[in-house]
Amino acid sequence: MSKKPASRWSENKGLARAILHDRVMRRRMMSYFLLSMMAFFAFGLWGINEWLSKDPWRFLIYWAVCGAQAVFLVMFAVFDACAVIKEERDRM
Repeated sequence: MSKKPASRWSENKGLARAILHDRVMRRRMMSYFLLSMMAFFAFGLWGINEWLSKDPWRFLIYWAVCGAQAVFLVMFAVFDACAVIKEERDRM
């Protein structure tokens, strides 16, 4: 019998596991998320401010997405802090 190829889901789980278990990769991904979030905020403040101010739904949806990015980044940072504490306890 031939082996069934890995599905996208299992590939993504493997990638997430590799990122979450490696401190350097985790911090690199957090910095990428932070830079993209800052660019997204700046674009909303200065790039498309006029366009966003014309419709309240555009404004709310855009800034809700920005807020969701910020919450995700905070959760990622808390996960990183917990992972570092666990790694240091295991080392002792």
